[in-house]
Amino acid sequence: MTQEPKHYKWKNHGISLTPRKMAIFLCLIILPLLSILPSSDTSPLPMLSRGTSLLVEYKDTFLTSQDGDFSCGFYEVGRNAFSFSIWFTNTQEKTTVWSANPKSPVNGRGSKVLLNHDGNLVLTDVNGTVTWDSKTSSGKGTTVVLLDTGNLVIKNGNGEILWGSFSSPTDTLLPFQPLIKGTRLVSGYNSLYFDNDNVLRLMYDSPDISSIYWPKPFYSVRQSGRIDYNSSRIAVLDAEGCFLSSDGLKENASDWGTVTKRRLTLDYDGNLRIYSLNASSGSWNVTWEAIAKICNVHGLCGQNGICMYTPSLHCSCPPGYEMADQQNWNKGCRSKFSKSCNGSYKPEDFEFIKLPHTDFYGYDVTYNQSVSLEGCQKTCLEICSCSGFTYKTGPGLCYTKDILFNGYSYPSFPGDNYIKLPKNLGISTSLVSRKFRFTCNRDIPEIVEGSASMYGMSSVDKNWTTYYLFAAILGTLVLLFTGTSWWFLSNKQNIPKSMEEGYMMLASQFRIFAHRELREATGKFKEEIGRGGFGIVYRGVLEDNRVVAVKKLTNFSHSEEELWAEMSIIGRINHMNLVRIWGFCSEGQHKLLVYEYVENESLDRYLFGNVSSERLISWSQRFKIALGIARGLAYLHHECLEWVIHCDVKPENILLTRDFEAKVADFGLAKLSRRDSSSFNRTHTRGTTGYMAPEWALNFPINAKVDVYSYGVVLLEIVTGTRISSGITVDGMEIGLTQFVKVLKQFLESGHVKDTVDHRLQGHFNPEQATAVLEVAIACLEERNSRPTMKDIVRSLLACADQEDHPTYSG
Repeated sequence: MTQEPKHYKWKNHGISLTPRKMAIFLCLIILPLLSILPSSDTSPLPMLSRGTSLLVEYKDTFLTSQDGDFSCGFYEVGRNAFSFSIWFTNTQEKTTVWSANPKSPVNGRGSKVLLNHDGNLVLTDVNGTVTWDSKTSSGKGTTVVLLDTGNLVIKNGNGEILWGSFSSPTDTLLPFQPLIKGTRLVSGYNSLYFDNDNVLRLMYDSPDISSIYWPKPFYSVRQSGRIDYNSSRIAVLDAEGCFLSSDGLKENASDWGTVTKRRLTLDYDGNLRIYSLNASSGSWNVTWEAIAKICNVHGLCGQNGICMYTPSLHCSCPPGYEMADQQNWNKGCRSKFSKSCNGSYKPEDFEFIKLPHTDFYGYDVTYNQSVSLEGCQKTCLEICSCSGFTYKTGPGLCYTKDILFNGYSYPSFPGDNYIKLPKNLGISTSLVSRKFRFTCNRDIPEIVEGSASMYGMSSVDKNWTTYYLFAAILGTLVLLFTGTSWWFLSNKQNIPKSMEEGYMMLASQFRIFAHRELREATGKFKEEIGRGGFGIVYRGVLEDNRVVAVKKLTNFSHSEEELWAEMSIIGRINHMNLVRIWGFCSEGQHKLLVYEYVENESLDRYLFGNVSSERLISWSQRFKIALGIARGLAYLHHECLEWVIHCDVKPENILLTRDFEAKVADFGLAKLSRRDSSSFNRTHTRGTTGYMAPEWALNFPINAKVDVYSYGVVLLEIVTGTRISSGITVDGMEIGLTQFVKVLKQFLESGHVKDTVDHRLQGHFNPEQATAVLEVAIACLEERNSRPTMKDIVRSLLACADQEDHPTYSG
């Protein structure tokens, strides 16, 4: 006779449980709590041999590279959904660099990856279905190893590599992993690939539409700085942060030359970026990106959608349209009216709504120039399929649109779009004559790729409802406790509502400040630490105890929209030799910029006047400062997300850190020039007398060479320790800069470098470095077409940077 199972009763509740039910019940309560605790029982493996496998249930068993920087195993991409992936080990969160099955995740139970006896690495789902395999066959002695480069390889018995993950990238390239013909990086509908003309491109390729958006599609190959007569088709990121391509592309990370972990990733938003790892925090910093203005990525907001950056990214629908899928902006907007073109179409039944500074790139039905606005409207009305038109005043350019795709709105765009709508929609035509404001839903979901397939758990007997209900009650209590704690902590921080929008930008370390907040931070603008042509600088302390420099802008002619547009770009400029901008304030007449605080004041305090022996900077410090300034300016001129000309390079705008690293300040206040123009005209002179290039006075077009000239003057002042810009005295006679350059050339030819170096150094300097610096300075002061670029200057100084720091001059 079978013995009845022993039952346990909950005291005072009358609930009876068998041991089996008791165990399951405890699992319902305890396992969720245990799951939030970190597991220390990991089992890293050096390799897989024939017949061995990794099981998805054992998530802590994975392959590791010999140096421990990379791991390979099952990576959770959704609820009960996993991919077989490679990731960085020592980062804040797992950062995947390769996945075998990014589009076909496997079940969290019963799935495995096996190196079978034929030498084929196979990924199978719970039902045994092969989701991915390496298609290799080598038999005995086959192993799978994760190399220190992050390359997962399959080797035969002789140690020869039969297959490697580097040959089939997903969305990321690691240093020295080549992208070649036939391979591509893919993220959602976006891909990086070599086109048929051998040019590296970014393309949006959805089921409905395809569109190339990098390099700029309205430029020719040559105008984009590329070449199409090569046939090698290879692109690679090196360890120092330089991304090179056989089509002539060369882009350096902002921290180029430093030793750190890097990756080149095609992100979910369609932008291509270089990331550098901050080893101390385990976080990633963006050090280069292909698209400076994210709304230039095609298809980001789907068909009929409009991308806006104000300054954070938003998608919006134009009037007469609504979001097609409330969970996914990639699906764009659908019209609220019928767009059929049949015999009932009547032009008089339609009107236009003006969308200022907005365009939908491509898909033009007609293009006309020297046309009036009314003429452009008439053309669109006569074409039934016309959905709207973009019009640029001045030249009178008219682009009628069949499909509304790749929509974007920038305050700087020199045109407007006019949406064609039926009059019976009831949208007021008065919007045509005044500025139309888009309504951006700040609660919309983030633009992401389609979520991974979800694997459901097996059905549960309804008799367990009581226990699930109890577990749900327990979970509710935990949530209430967590919510109460969150409310208490957030209330304790007492964040004003006026700052909420600014805190939304913290992820990018750039935010909008309230004037009241900066007024309190600076003690009502009490401690002045500097002033210049653009305004006065005050020291301040934010609520998070960060010390900042707050510049109150004066004589600033930009409108609020122009300031927003420029700040949205300047805020993303980040280089170790540039003063970091944390944010800005624009409230009526109050225009303020918030910078990082640099401890050691400006360079002029250490070069000129009665400098004490403690503040006198050594030659090695001077050389480091000269190189740092050059690197910062080279980044602005050549590597920056937008081409920026400083226009006021001088010692007062060179700040020094505690370690005497140079940081260029005030680089974003001169008007930003367009990358697609070789020069630009100024309406009035900017800069400081003595540092200004001759072309300012000659009213020539201004380009980056004005900064090179100013840098040359600063170099001479660093070497000589005197204010060259205020006049030069040689043998008791005051001479001009041109004559002084001739004297310098004579000193260099005769080898009398010591006569030019700051006498306060008492001969303690490196003569070869001093010669190199003076030669660079002289080259900077030549006629503008003969001046070197800042990139050339960095190379020249780096060539002698490794020499002994403090030799005593013996000439």
